Formats: sequence, structure tokens, C-alpha cells
Amino acid sequence: MRLPDDFVDLETNLSEVARALFAPGTVQGTLQKIVDLAERAVDGCDAAGILVVDRGSVTTAAASSALVVLVDQLQIDADEGPCLDASTRGTTFYAADLVDEPRWPTFAPTAVSASIRSVLAYSLQSSGRASALNLYSRFPHAFGATDRAQGQLFATLARLALDSAEDKETDERKTANLIEALRTRELIGQAQGILIERERITADQAFDVLRRASQYMNIKLREVAENLIDTGEDPPIGPNARS
Repeated sequence: MRLPDDFVDLETNLSEVARALFAPGTVQGTLQKIVDLAERAVDGCDAAGILVVDRGSVTTAAASSALVVLVDQLQIDADEGPCLDASTRGTTFYAADLVDEPRWPTFAPTAVSASIRSVLAYSLQSSGRASALNLYSRFPHAFGATDRAQGQLFATLARLALDSAEDKETDERKTANLIEALRTRELIGQAQGILIERERITADQAFDVLRRASQYMNIKLREVAENLIDTGEDPPIGPNARS
């Protein structure tokens, strides 16, 4: 049975979206990719953004245009709106026409004044962070049933891609921290070796010299060790501090 053209287009678009979203990149890069693709992929969407609520602070994490930042701020100022509700309640909110929208009496008229008539907000909970993917349109009833279904599928892909990017970034940060720790240990060991040979002291005494120099100079232990290795100069530990 032949599928309707709109469903064929939907499948093609989402395949392209999935390839783009799951390409390697940073979390911020993935967020920006999500909103840029959403604006292009979902019919009727004039602007797209991601709103994040973190410990009471609400921010626009990514925006396809300056219009998103403006409308997000209107919701922040009013302390109400579909995007805030989607972020914190974990479900989808659709305002078909903000001219006649009783759910957000303060936000709705200000959004209309900013030329926004329709808002479609999808919960985008990623790693426990309250957030939403928000689609804005200048026209009322801009998102039909097919558009909303496409947006939901897109939001699901976006959430998975964002989770993947966050996991990758966390793994890379852990790896970098481990490498840094090993490098620091190696430098301190080399510096201890120099002091042991030069001063005829034990490893514990050599470490204590480096520690005291770090406190006296108010710099990291690693920097003291690195300077000793590079220059060969004894680290200063303050007057009368050497035992």
C-alpha cells in the first residue's frame, strides 16, 4: 500500500534529522543543531528554542533567532507560559491561538504583541534537567495534526541526541581529568626525585617541601613541581621553614 506523500516526506525528513543530530559534537552544539533543524523540519515553525529550568533559574539554552529569546523572556517575566509548563510538567503544551488563550492570561497578550500567535512546546527532559523544545509561529493554528506528530518525533530524537552528547561530554571530561591527574602525579614524582637526590631526604620529606612551597607561593602543587623540573631551582618555602 502506498503511503501518503506527507508521511513519506516525514520519514525522509526525520532520517536526515537523525543523521544530523547524532553527528559528533558538544552539548551546546547539539542544542543549537536541534533548534536550527526544528525550524526547518516542522512546517509552520518560524522560530525554535530550548528553555531550561535549573534550580529556579530559567534560561534560553539555544535559539534559532532573536525572536525566541524575546518570547522566552516574556514567559520568564510573567512567570507563566506553555514553554515553562512543558519544562516543569513533563508534557506537551499547544497554544493554537494566543489571542484566545485563558491558560496564560499575562503571557498570551504580550506574545501576541510580539507577533506570536501559536506555540508548540515539547518536554525535553534530559539527564533530569527540566527543559522544553519550543516552536513559535506568527500564524494562528499553525501546527496541524501531522505537524504536531512530526514535532513529537523530532523532540524524541532531540532528547536522545542530547542525552548522547551529554554522556559523551561527561566521559571526555572524566578522561581528561584522569589524564591530568596522572600527569600531575608524574610531575610531582619527578620533582620529588630531584629533591631526594639533591637534598638526601626521603620521599615524604621531599613531598613536604613541595607542599610547603605550594602554600607559601599560593600556587598549585603541580606548578611548583613543574617549575622545579623546568628550572632546577629549589622551591621557596618561606624563611626558616626548611627542617
